[in-house]
Amino acid sequence: MGKKELSWRKREQFIEDNGIIFLDNVSKVYSKGAPAINGITLGIGKGEFVFIVGDSGSGKSTLIRLLLRELTATSGNVYVMGSDLANLKHRQVPKFRRNLGVVFQDFRLLNDRNVYENVAFAQRIIEVPAGEIRRNVPTILATVGLAGKYKAKTRQLSGGEQQRVALARALVNKPSILLADEPTGNLDPKNSWEIMMLLEEINQSGTTVVVVTHNREIVNAMHKRVVTMKRGIIISDEEGGEYIDED
Repeated sequence: MGKKELSWRKREQFIEDNGIIFLDNVSKVYSKGAPAINGITLGIGKGEFVFIVGDSGSGKSTLIRLLLRELTATSGNVYVMGSDLANLKHRQVPKFRRNLGVVFQDFRLLNDRNVYENVAFAQRIIEVPAGEIRRNVPTILATVGLAGKYKAKTRQLSGGEQQRVALARALVNKPSILLADEPTGNLDPKNSWEIMMLLEEINQSGTTVVVVTHNREIVNAMHKRVVTMKRGIIISDEEGGEYIDED
């Protein structure tokens, strides 16, 4: 669904129509300067795979932080899984985030722990019983191709393997939405494609996947929905789109 169609849709109707993320005329203004996001309306349906692209300063990172409830909108409303994020109390945010998996460019792993412990940590935070953790962690490590690496320290792994650990950690709690912020930014082309194929598989299992990326080759090859941002607004929203030049 494009932004023009959503501009007149009510939130309730969008959710009934399988919506999972809805930004309604959202702006975010920091203390100085122009708005980082300026009046955008965007809907993402359950099970979609969406690329968010644009140059540095276009508002992509602010958008991800709004969806994570790291930031709140200056105006407009951000709805994720039916919740108006502005209404979440501080103590409710951790529970909300249990339904989100997040992968970053810099991996953000616990380098003093092995692969198994990095993934198990995500389960312990939400107090999953120990027996379930012992079942869940090997399963998700096998899914991302790391079944034989569970004892390895993360610093002993290649960049591609470290990103697979980060992906396993993001997925072990079976989130409804996976947010990936430049997941291939520190990887070579081969590992980049392997990570994207994993994201494709995850999406095909029903998880909504939102990927922020500068990787033109991957965006153009995968023929997914592409939302292009520039200076805080959405300038293009196309199914089977491509990475467009903004000049």
